[in-house]
Amino acid sequence: MKNLIGASQIPPLLQVAEVKVIYQSNFPFVHHPSVYSSSDAEKIFRINWGDDIELVEEFNVLFLNRANYVMGILRLSRGGLAGTVADPRILFATALKGLAVGIIAGHNHPSGSIKPSSQDIELTKKLKEIGRFHEITLIDHLILSPRSGFYSFADEGML
Repeated sequence: MKNLIGASQIPPLLQVAEVKVIYQSNFPFVHHPSVYSSSDAEKIFRINWGDDIELVEEFNVLFLNRANYVMGILRLSRGGLAGTVADPRILFATALKGLAVGIIAGHNHPSGSIKPSSQDIELTKKLKEIGRFHEITLIDHLILSPRSGFYSFADEGML
């Protein structure tokens, strides 16, 4: 349908911003890392984490295709010493736009403890439920210690 009003004639109150979300890979999937275990995911998270893993809590997400190739990573949130806010709406909006079929969540505990908090457990349950609705599998949720070691919800039977 042809726009009958020129762009300069549209009243300012009716003009809205355009929203764009783009997934673009610069190389074929066969060159992307693949994930077959929690230790594979841990390695990918650590390599792609910032230098301040022991300073502030951060929540990241790996997006996977059907062959378990990592399509990309999302730095969902950064917080303070004791927490960060991981908004499931942003996470799943990105996963849907990127056509991910699986996600692996990961966050760090600057304190060094890898024991999940009650908030970590609740968020994991929420992500699993939302993922089920969208047919996107929560494969795992890792808690990384700044020095070494990690907790895997999948390995511990918490998924």
